[in-house]
Order: sequence, then structure tokens, then C-alpha cells
Amino acid sequence: MSATRHALITGAGSGIGRAIALELARRGHVVSLAGRRAGPLEDVAGEIAASGGRSVVIDGFDVTDAAAIAAGCARAITASGDVAVLVNCAGEAPSAPFERTDAALWGRVIGINLTGTFLVTQALLPSIRKAGKGRIVNVASTAGLTGYAYVSAYCASKHGVVGLTRALALELARTDVTVNAVCPGFTDTPLLDGAVDTIVGKTGRTADEARASLARANPQGRLVTPQEVADAVLWLASEGAGAITGQAIAVAGGEVMAG
Repeated sequence: MSATRHALITGAGSGIGRAIALELARRGHVVSLAGRRAGPLEDVAGEIAASGGRSVVIDGFDVTDAAAIAAGCARAITASGDVAVLVNCAGEAPSAPFERTDAALWGRVIGINLTGTFLVTQALLPSIRKAGKGRIVNVASTAGLTGYAYVSAYCASKHGVVGLTRALALELARTDVTVNAVCPGFTDTPLLDGAVDTIVGKTGRTADEARASLARANPQGRLVTPQEVADAVLWLASEGAGAITGQAIAVAGGEVMAG
């Protein structure tokens, strides 16, 4: 498999998406950095350029807007050819008790995390097929494998992503396209900072105490790093992972053991 294949990553401006983009670029992929805001994407593009890699900024890429997705995908393909590797990483994880989770919050989380994954994948699948030996990797969560209190919309959306991954993997099993999910546990990203702020606000604990409480969910007693998730995605995107499809791989220090 050529090291110069085209990878498109949604939510590439920060956190796990940023780490994945940097790692794929470091390994020789030309990377389309997709996201809503240009600033963070341009920062990542600068990091890639500084290390000798190639990337294209695809801003205005709203995963809830089919027209924006179509336009962004067209820009990416025009710039760098058919997309061989798609990483769906855009996501949101607000917390609220179930009884205070209103329809607007529910719809927003499902729309970004689940429907967004569906829309982007459907838009790019013809290109992925044309590229050959295509790889689709969905960034789900351990919340897609188990339950957590106070994030019912997030859990539902990520369970949906895992289900979509498995269904599409079976549909494409006789092609050369694989479809997998990575399921990080609590990961040291800006998204986690929001959870920390919520804990601090509701419990009066310090930020360090809040982070430590989240780390205790991991049997290794620590937070996962974005690089560890990126490394798992890199493997799933590789030629050596051609027999791996329909899997939801926990990157969580043993928190969830799927069998």
C-alpha cells in the first residue's frame, strides 16, 4: 500500500483528530484537515509543513450539513485525489442528567456524532472505493461499548457509531474496504477539559482532583493520550490490517474488555 495515500480527517483541528492528522502525515499520507474553523486547521497544517508533510485545509466542513460536506469533499478530492483513508473524528460530549437532556441537546449530539459520521462516510464512499484498499475508521468511545451516567445522548450516539461500523463492514466485506472503530477511554484532550470543568462546577473539587477521578476509570490509573489513539488508527489504516473489519477496539487501559 502506497505511503502517499490521501487521508481525510474530520475534527482535525484539535485533540484526537489533530494527533491522527499529524501521525498520518508523518507516515507519508497527504492529509485533508476537515473542520468548521480555519484557524485551528491552519495551525495543524503548519505543524505538518514544518515536519515536511503535506496537507490541505478544508474549513467550513460542518458534518451536520450535507451541502457543506459535499463541497468540502469535492475540494479535498480536487486537491489530492481520491480519499483512501477516512477518519470520522468530529464529535461533541456535553453532559446533563437524563431528565434535563432536552430534545435540542439530544438532536445536536446525535447529529454531530452519529448522523455526521453517516453523512461524511456516504459522501466519500465512492471515492474510497475508487482509491482501492480503502480504510474507514470511526472514532467512537468506550461510551459506545458501555454506559456512563449523565451523558445519555453521547452514549447513544457512540453506540450508534459502533453499530454503523459493524453494519457497513459487513456490507463491504467482499470489497477491499475495511470499516472499524476505535473506542478511547478518557483521553487527555480539550474535550476532557469540558468534563473536568463540569465536575469542578458541580462538586467543588479542584481541576486536578477531577482529572484524577476520571483517570481512576482506567485500570492503568491514567488518562489515555491522543497519540495512543492515533497509533491505533495508523495500524487500522495500514495494509497489514486488511483482515480487520467490523471491530470496535477499546483504547482504554483495560477499562472495557470486549469479547
